[in-house]
Amino acid sequence: MPATPVSKAQQKAIQKADSLIEALGWIRKFRDTTTVIKLGGSVVEHPDSLRHLLIDIVFMSTLGMRIVVVHGGGKAISRAMDAAGIEPRFVQGRRYTDDATLAIVERVLATELNHDLVARIEEYGGRAMSLNFLSTNVLFGEKLLLDGPGGPVDLGHVGEVTRVDRLTIDNLTYAGQVPVIPSMALAADGQKLNVNADTAATAVAAAIGAEKLVVLSDIPGVLRDVSDPESLIHSLTAAEARRLIADGTIAAGMIPKIEGCLATLEQGVRKIHIIDGRLRHSLLLEIYTTSGVGTELIRDDALAAASRPAAAANAR
Repeated sequence: MPATPVSKAQQKAIQKADSLIEALGWIRKFRDTTTVIKLGGSVVEHPDSLRHLLIDIVFMSTLGMRIVVVHGGGKAISRAMDAAGIEPRFVQGRRYTDDATLAIVERVLATELNHDLVARIEEYGGRAMSLNFLSTNVLFGEKLLLDGPGGPVDLGHVGEVTRVDRLTIDNLTYAGQVPVIPSMALAADGQKLNVNADTAATAVAAAIGAEKLVVLSDIPGVLRDVSDPESLIHSLTAAEARRLIADGTIAAGMIPKIEGCLATLEQGVRKIHIIDGRLRHSLLLEIYTTSGVGTELIRDDALAAASRPAAAANAR
């Protein structure tokens, strides 16, 4: 029987259908699983990228994934501090947070940006809820002191998460809502604390037993050669990641990011994805395609029963 003639328009439609068929298996696999998405301040600064990311989140939630967003907002905070005439101070790479800085962090990060993200998710057809100091706080912590040559180093009102209100988060996700959580915590004495967004997201992912943690950044993932985007490593076990740190392939600012990811894997999260949030629909491409567009880090036991490279393709 001769092949049916296909127009260019029909061919494009067929390609779209093929993409949906490819995604079907992943849609089934991840339905009713929980994914924590860490939204970095660098991504928030790109309006078009942010719009596509939030639409992706609505799409994923609509397909039955339970999505939790944890966000930072460093650049917006820096702009607000500059407008207020406050000179930022950094200690061992972390922002020192005095009383004036904390007030700006709470206003910009935990209120303005947090409420804006929720409003935009709902504008795009999703359901979301702000979990901040004005509604329901879900992150609790204690003051963070760094080790220094002369003893503990004080960072002001900077903290680390010690407890997450899992029940509140779970109730919202089970109801089809997207909790949106700013990277701030409340200490036992009522003091508000500025928390690193990466560590806040990892604490949430571990506490709620997330299937995945997706770190949206302005980098494509782990590269064998930082000057060659084609050298992207699509899949790494924890042991492989440690070897790349030891041999210098993973270096500089990527080391603490990867070490944080490895610590999260040890707490029970199965997979962590590092992707470039500026790439249009990067979330959907990473989650619902076989190859993905970033780097996934997998617990060492996740691939124990399979051989590579097939295991890497199936790990997503």
